[in-house]
Amino acid sequence: MTIETPVSCWKETVRPEWADYNGHMNVAYYTLVFDHAADTFFEVVGLGKPYVERTGNSVFAVEGHISYIREVNVDDEVIVTTQLLGFDDKRLHYFQEMRDVKSGALSATLEQLSIHVNLEKRRVEPFLEAPLRLLEETFLTQSLLPVPPQVGHVISPAGKRG
Repeated sequence: MTIETPVSCWKETVRPEWADYNGHMNVAYYTLVFDHAADTFFEVVGLGKPYVERTGNSVFAVEGHISYIREVNVDDEVIVTTQLLGFDDKRLHYFQEMRDVKSGALSATLEQLSIHVNLEKRRVEPFLEAPLRLLEETFLTQSLLPVPPQVGHVISPAGKRG
């Protein structure tokens, strides 16, 4: 299986109902678009809906950091790419970029940590063998990509800290 580097897995057009009173896409919908892309990425690495239905296991987000870089407006089409930064037997760490399809300009990024959960027990459990193999293949395929500068970014005001 050939895995794209990074995985360009989702295109979406900004809907009018997603606009806020500032005239651009509301922050909640950035999360929605990133989540749609994550669902598609999970399909690529064997953790999508068929996996959930077959095994009773799924992936839950536990921590994320979005950086809003450029406004996204109604009718803009965006594409999201996903880069697997790392994983272990129960967690995966990935990074997504949202870009404007026409200009290629970076609009937002998301760094996220997700965990593998047994839905019946509602407990964290190790990944099964098949998705672990796909995660390893994806990670190796993407290992030469640079770590994006937003990874591990700390939030603080530019002036005094207190």
